[in-house]
Amino acid sequence: MGQHQMTKTRQISLTIGGFIAGALISLHLPAFADKEKVKPGLPIEELRTFAEVYNAIKQGYVEPVEDKKMIANAISGMLSNLDPHSTYLDSDAFKDLQTTTQGEFGGLGIEVGQEDGLVKVVSPIEDTPAFRAGVKAGDLIFKLDDTPVKGLTLTEAVKKMRGKPGTKIKISILRKNEPKPIDLTLTREVIKVASVKSKLVEPGYAWLRVTQFQENTVPSVVKHLTDLSKQGPLKGLVLDLRNDPGGLLNGAIGVSSAFLPANVKVVSTDGRVPDAKQEFLSRASDYQRGSRGEDMLKDLPAIAKTVPIVVLVNGGSASASEIVAGALQDHKRAVVMGTQTFGKGSVQTVLPLPGETAIKLTTARYYTPSGRSIQAKGITPDILVEESANGHNTGFQLREADLERHLTNDRDKEAAKDAKETPKPTAKTPGKPGKGKDGGRDDDADDVPFVRLEYASKQDYQFQQALNLLKGVNIIQAKAQ
Repeated sequence: MGQHQMTKTRQISLTIGGFIAGALISLHLPAFADKEKVKPGLPIEELRTFAEVYNAIKQGYVEPVEDKKMIANAISGMLSNLDPHSTYLDSDAFKDLQTTTQGEFGGLGIEVGQEDGLVKVVSPIEDTPAFRAGVKAGDLIFKLDDTPVKGLTLTEAVKKMRGKPGTKIKISILRKNEPKPIDLTLTREVIKVASVKSKLVEPGYAWLRVTQFQENTVPSVVKHLTDLSKQGPLKGLVLDLRNDPGGLLNGAIGVSSAFLPANVKVVSTDGRVPDAKQEFLSRASDYQRGSRGEDMLKDLPAIAKTVPIVVLVNGGSASASEIVAGALQDHKRAVVMGTQTFGKGSVQTVLPLPGETAIKLTTARYYTPSGRSIQAKGITPDILVEESANGHNTGFQLREADLERHLTNDRDKEAAKDAKETPKPTAKTPGKPGKGKDGGRDDDADDVPFVRLEYASKQDYQFQQALNLLKGVNIIQAKAQ
C-alpha cells in the first residue's frame, strides 16, 4: 500500500493472517477492456516520465531492486491512491482472500487498518485469540514482539503477525482512556469463523446472528432457522448484524431473500461499465453465484417469511450487513434497531493477474431498494438504542466517512456535507481517563474490569430492548451520549 498522510486514518479489509470481508466483494470477473471504449492512444509523456523514474531507480538506487518488486509497487501505488478499498493483492494476500470467503484462515483474528503509522484494530473477530484476549475496536498496536510498528507499511505489519498456528506473539497496544500501554501475548491458530449462530432465548423468541457473509452463509441461515422452528412456533426473531463487516454480495442477497417475498428488489449497483449496472432481486439466480445446483433456500421454513423481525446494527455493521438491513427496512419487513452503521456502500471486484496475484478494484456503488446510497452515511436505525442503558459506547467507532479518500455519497447531499465537516480522528497517547459526561465514562469506570459482552445474554442491553419490542413491551431507549 502507498504512503498516507500521518494524521489520516486508512482502512483496508485485512485480517491478521488473511483478508477479511470488510469490503463487499463481487467475485465475477468482467472484462473491462471489452466493456467500455477507451480513448485511442496512451499518455505518452506521462509514460515517458514513468520510464525515466523506473530507470533512475534501477540504475542509481543504493541497493538493487528487482523488476518484479518495482512493478508490484507501482501497481500498488496506483490502487492505494484511489479509495480505501482498492488494493493490490500479492500471491499470499490473494490466497488469503480466497480462503477467507470459505470461512477458514490462519492468524490472530483481527480486522485492521492504519492510523498515524500504527495498526488500528477495526474489529476483533468472534471466537479468535484476539477476541478472547480482550482486544477491542479502536486499539492501536504500536509494537509487535520487539519491533516497533511505526515505519512499517500495513502489509509488512500484517505479515509479522502471521505465522504458524501454535506460535506466540506479543502485541503492545494503546487504548483510549487507559493510562498505560497494554501488553498481550497471543497464540496464533487456524481461525474458523462460524458465519451463523443462533439460539432460542425463550419459548417463541429466537436470536440469529450472522458474523460475516461467506460462501456457506445462506444454507447455514436455512439450517439454523429450520432447527429453531422445530423447537416450537416462532413469535419473534432478532437478526443480529452487529459488528458484521460484510463479505460476499450473493450472501447478502440470499439472507435478505430468506425473509422477503419472491422477486422483489434487494439491492442495485451502478458504475461506469455495463456489468456494474445491475439490479438484484430475491430470486435464486441472483444469490446462487451462477450455480446450477438446487436452490439454497428450497428448505427454508415458511415461518421465515412472516415472523416479526428486529434487525440489530451498530457502527461495526458494514457493507453486506447494510444491504440486508436496508432491504428489510425499505420493504418494511423488519424494524432496524441499534446505532448508525459503518457506511460502506461500494462494491469491489477481484481481477486475477499473472503470477497468482490480483487487484481488488472498487467498481460500483450500491443502493437500497428505495434508491438510497449508504456510502459515507450508513443505515439509520428506526429506533436508536445505544449499547447500554446510560448510553455508554466503548471507544471510538471508526466509520467509512473517517477513511482517507473515501467515495462520496452521490445521492445524499447532507451525507456528503457531513462527511466533509466531520473531524478526522487522530491517535493520541492515552492520558488519564475522563470523568462523567465530558469523558463519556462513569466516575468509577476505571475500577470495572473489562468483560467481553456475550451477545443475546441478560447483559446485552440492545438485544434485550429488541426482545422487548418483539413482545410489545415499551422500550426504554438508551440516553444519547
